[in-house]
Amino acid sequence: MSVILCTAGYDHTIRFWEALSGICSRTIQHPDSQVNRLCISPDKRFLAAAGNHNVKLFDVKSTNPQPVMTFAGHTGNITGVQFHCEGKWIVTSSEDGFVKVWHTKDGSVQRIYDHKCAVNDVVIHPNQGELVACDRAGGVKIWDLGENLCAQELYPEEDVSMASVTVASDGSLLCAGNNSGNVYVWRMMQSHGMTTMQPITSFQAHNAYITRVLLSPDVRHLATCSADHNARIWSVDPTQPHNVKGNENLAKPRGNGAFPLETSLDSHQRWVWDCAFSADSAYLVTACSDHYARLWEVGTQSVIRQYNGHHRGAVCVALNDFSER
Repeated sequence: MSVILCTAGYDHTIRFWEALSGICSRTIQHPDSQVNRLCISPDKRFLAAAGNHNVKLFDVKSTNPQPVMTFAGHTGNITGVQFHCEGKWIVTSSEDGFVKVWHTKDGSVQRIYDHKCAVNDVVIHPNQGELVACDRAGGVKIWDLGENLCAQELYPEEDVSMASVTVASDGSLLCAGNNSGNVYVWRMMQSHGMTTMQPITSFQAHNAYITRVLLSPDVRHLATCSADHNARIWSVDPTQPHNVKGNENLAKPRGNGAFPLETSLDSHQRWVWDCAFSADSAYLVTACSDHYARLWEVGTQSVIRQYNGHHRGAVCVALNDFSER
């Protein structure tokens, strides 16, 4: 299976799609709760579905509708899930205030980090040694797995909920989006084994809540999704002059000279919750409360395929079309 495309949401189903034809090839029931996030393992063997209180792991290539493992231990909605690059562990974030690292072999908890407020998203740094999470208090925290501590925390707009974070595939950039519709961008640099953050820019991307920010695999595009019924794609060129000097506070967005708007994907009818880039960064899939997922060609800003099958809002999408080696 060269391309795996999955969506899920408020109708308590997970759907697998044939990306080009738009045919739903498999449906898994998720009766416990809505599905908040999806993630496909790098080797394409497993799909992690994050719901309320637990993450269920499904075998992608099997017809078995039952999960092969359940990661249970959170006490609130799980808001983020991601696999280690070799699938040895997963990380989750939850509205219960905790980030947890789980061993995929037996489902045991390896690390627990306390944000002391609802955590809205978590991603793994490409170095596999750090986690980046954001929370309802407006914080962005970097957790060092080796030292088992919070190495850095940022509050660009304190008390404005930070909804989503994304780290560049080469570890060069960190972007975060919040409930004011603002995006903040930092350059990530390694110094004496520590990650240091240099502000690059901040800008208003939307006039409503941002639900997802995502850097493309080639680090040339930034996608943002929002409650304003739009997904937008911004051009990323870190070599361009930026408009923040030194450690100047990023609390007031200053325009987006370094990240100009490429296009606004405006065929959505309701909130756009999630998105996923193809491996070559040429395509973007979006998931929307209008029940549809859509496949967009980034270069032409056109809808290539619409995936119709959910009976309620589609709120999460996962795509893995990386070539198998």
